[in-house]
Amino acid sequence: MDNAHDIIRALIHTEKTTLYEPEGKYLFLVNNCANKIQIRRAVEEIYKVKVKNVNTLISTGKLKRVRYQLGRTRDLKKAVVTLKDGQKIEVA
Repeated sequence: MDNAHDIIRALIHTEKTTLYEPEGKYLFLVNNCANKIQIRRAVEEIYKVKVKNVNTLISTGKLKRVRYQLGRTRDLKKAVVTLKDGQKIEVA
């Protein structure tokens, strides 16, 4: 994973995440194999900001019924990225 866009899949912008933006925290959907150092470098490269802290969490997939058998939704890895003071990501 040498490309930053392979590590950062999307910026999650919901009502709940907008409450954390004044604190300089942003939520990203990231690749399941990415570690905190790779996430930090990718955010700094893509958005041209300085990262203070990265916290990650994994949401495990749920069991769902698909016709007559059980299926499963995929596991998601999210990263809460805290920016240094004065840094901001422009969200459209």
